[in-house]
This record gives sequence, C-alpha cells and structure tokens, in this order.
Amino acid sequence: MIHRLPIWIILGSVLLALNAGFINSVALLSFANNAVSHVTGTATIAADALVRGHWQTLANTGLIVICFLLGAIISGAIVGNEALRMGRRYGVALLLESILLALAWYGFRQGAFYAELCASAACGLQNAMVATYSGSVIRTTHLTGIVSDIGSTLGNFFAGRGLLKTQLKLQSAILFAFLGGAAVGSVVFQYWYYHAVLLSSLWVLFVAGVYVIYSQKNRYSAQ
Repeated sequence: MIHRLPIWIILGSVLLALNAGFINSVALLSFANNAVSHVTGTATIAADALVRGHWQTLANTGLIVICFLLGAIISGAIVGNEALRMGRRYGVALLLESILLALAWYGFRQGAFYAELCASAACGLQNAMVATYSGSVIRTTHLTGIVSDIGSTLGNFFAGRGLLKTQLKLQSAILFAFLGGAAVGSVVFQYWYYHAVLLSSLWVLFVAGVYVIYSQKNRYSAQ
C-alpha cells in the first residue's frame, strides 16, 4: 500500500499515461482502427476471427498482441526488477519507446500496417516498465486495473476501513491523465493526422530526458 509517494513517480506516471491515451486515440482513429495500448479487446477480436475463419483479421490482431508482448519482454530485459526505484534504466527503455513511436509515425504516413505493430510494442514496453511501488501495481497504458483499484479503495472507505488518500490520488491522476491524453490525441489527429504520432515520440523522448536529468541530480545530491 502506498503511504508516501515520491514526486518523480507521480509525475512520471502522469506523463506516461498522457502519452498512452494519446497514442491509443490516434491508433483507433487510424486506417486500421485497432487499439494498441492494451490487448484485451484485441485478443477478443482475434478469438472471434479464429472461430469465424477470418484469417487476415486473426493475423493482424494476433500480431498486435504479440508485439505488445515483445515490447514488455524488452522492457523486462532492460529495466529488470519490477519494483520502481530511482536509478533503474528507465531512460534507456523510454528512448527505445520513442524510437518505436517514430517508426510508427513513418509507417502510419505510408499506410503501412507495421505502424500499429510498432505502436503496440511501444505501449507494451511502457506498460511493463512501470510495475510496482510499495506493493501497489502501477500501470499507465490502460484503465481496467486503475478503475478497479479506485473502486476497491473507495469500497474499503465506505466500509469504514479508512481511505488510502495517497494511493487514490495516484490512481485518479493516472485515470484523468489517460483520458486527457486520449482527448488531446483526438483533437491533434484532426489537424495533424499522423504527425500526431511524431509528437508522441517526442513527448516520450522528453520524459526520458527529464528522468535522466532528475536521476543524475538525485544521485549527485546523495553523494
């Protein structure tokens, strides 16, 4: 349970949730109309395609799920332990995510399906990168767990077991950041079309830079 929350964790979670909502909105509005920041709905579509014998749909949705998994695997290999801690190689993981989104931007502009795969891999990488802190799971690319956690926290409060204010603040911040990112993504896509994906890539690169600078500053101040 979260009782004390370092500023770098809540700031990083919000910035990354903004990006996930943004890129998922753009992907849904794209030519393929597939979600990339989570795999639940995509896996369901894949299962339906298998039953109906729609092999092209099965191949497309299956590849999106596989790329999300590959992104998570890469994240695990780079970052290592799931527990959030200053000094881990989040900067490297974010740099790779930025590159994947830049490739997605180029692919979207060409109308190439691999753009969705790159975006999905980027989201899988991001979602696996932010995992646990003080026993609480922190996810930034989808809202199922976050909404469930908010409901559980409020349920415990209504049952008279107290309110975990810090945990609720983090969960709510991620929820509203994702929704805000999705709304901004929808607006930006109307004007910039697939150049919106490049903006997402640059945003992640910015977050990577902020983390590296903050991490280095924190390390030197601790010496």
